[in-house]
Amino acid sequence: MIYKNISIIVAVAENFAIGKNNDLLFHLPNDLKRFKEITSGHTLIMGKNTLLSLPKWPLPNRRHIVITDCHTDTFKGCETAFSLAEAIDKVENEIEAFVIGGGLVYRQFYPIAGKMYLTLVHKPFNADTFFPEIDFNEWQEIDREDLYDEKNGFHYSNINLLRK
Repeated sequence: MIYKNISIIVAVAENFAIGKNNDLLFHLPNDLKRFKEITSGHTLIMGKNTLLSLPKWPLPNRRHIVITDCHTDTFKGCETAFSLAEAIDKVENEIEAFVIGGGLVYRQFYPIAGKMYLTLVHKPFNADTFFPEIDFNEWQEIDREDLYDEKNGFHYSNINLLRK
């Protein structure tokens, strides 16, 4: 089943790398602004390590659902879910909720998410956490912006995709 109200938002390298040592691989200020603009006022779904990697949480003007398998976990300003199904139930009446990582959470939601906000960095990175390989035949590109980050010296694209 595809959940049209569940969207993935992710920044990946061309080798589908997304993180190393529980940190991002690159710092793109414009992408962080895009993330804030897109997700503000909505619910974020994430794993515990993703929450703990945020410099400050909860992020303002967003509801946070943290998926964890430890029933004693509590996170100030956040809700917990102990399964994928429970997280889905918590957002069933929302127009759009955003999956923001990490690797395991992305792998679980990738087959069922209806939309993806993808930042694709056009170079590979050494990493220990990867996004599932994207089959672009399963997705329809609805918007794309090709950009260059002078500080980092690489090209990247913001691509919005709908599940076909």
